[in-house]
Amino acid sequence: MSGSDVLAVSEERQAKVDVVLERFFSLAKNRASAFGPEYVHLWETLESNTTGGKRFRPRMVFAAYEALGGEDFEAAAYIGAAFELLHTALIVHDDVIDNDFVRRGVANISGAYRDLATARGSDEKAAQHRGISAAVIAGDLALFNSYRLIDRSGVADNVRSRLIEVMDDALFASAAGELIDVDFATAPEMPRVDDILTMERLKTAVYSFECPLQAGAILAGASEEVVATLGDFGREIGIAYQLVDDLLGVFGLEAETGKTTLGDLREGKRTVMISYATSTAEWDSIEPLIGKHDLTEEEAASVRAVLTSCGARSFAEGLARYYGNRALARLAEPHIPPALRVELHPVADAVLGRVK
Repeated sequence: MSGSDVLAVSEERQAKVDVVLERFFSLAKNRASAFGPEYVHLWETLESNTTGGKRFRPRMVFAAYEALGGEDFEAAAYIGAAFELLHTALIVHDDVIDNDFVRRGVANISGAYRDLATARGSDEKAAQHRGISAAVIAGDLALFNSYRLIDRSGVADNVRSRLIEVMDDALFASAAGELIDVDFATAPEMPRVDDILTMERLKTAVYSFECPLQAGAILAGASEEVVATLGDFGREIGIAYQLVDDLLGVFGLEAETGKTTLGDLREGKRTVMISYATSTAEWDSIEPLIGKHDLTEEEAASVRAVLTSCGARSFAEGLARYYGNRALARLAEPHIPPALRVELHPVADAVLGRVK
């Protein structure tokens, strides 16, 4: 299959997920109309925060499902949509935790409702409380309905039970990772590299890689051995992905990532790079700048220079390659079908290709 054919197939599968989500939100908005226009508006705002993404997690579901011989693409679309809705719920709540009102340059749910309250005459504090409250409600709705989409997939009861277990694993781990991250933000000392890796795996890798891949395999009727190995692959490549994401958060090109390269530094985000830098002689020169809320571009450039010269950047890059190679090694297991290797090898290449 040519590259254009692969892209066409991927877009076709994504379209199926979009259809499921469009149908879900249409039904929800119709149901909400009985409770008044304000409730409909909340659902519309939630829907707008779910559309336009890369559908990355559904892609993982389909990658495993198709490579293992799955043919019920309608059911797979429902499972992919379930993970997409879970992703929406988690980022909505994450923005609440971080007290963020903007995501990728536009108002998120908190921001949209804050701005609405401001326009109606609320003061700043009341408007922010209104925005955060609406986001908590919207995130709760997305979270609960991610499970309901699995119920509506039409799969056999035993398969549905396994899929719900996997979804539960994803949410349970992500909540643990989020709590660790919150604790890190107020800890007096920088956490160790291993502790940061654990947090990032729990918060992101489990629900973004491990569980969607396992869900696709379960839906395809794969053996427990294959399901477990896909979890291992997802863990390793998910950690690599987050390492790369943290690198791009400081060294990336904003035009390509859509993310400011000042945000993580201003936040004082606990990353592997920063943790490594604390153990070097050059840390004292940038410590006052990490977490500085009004950090300038010039100051950020100084931080980047030190992170490079002290070896923190190359350490994180090397660690990403290490976990990427560990992920590829899992695909070499004899019980992994060749079609699955062919499908997932480019995933690892794409993750590592983001930082070269």
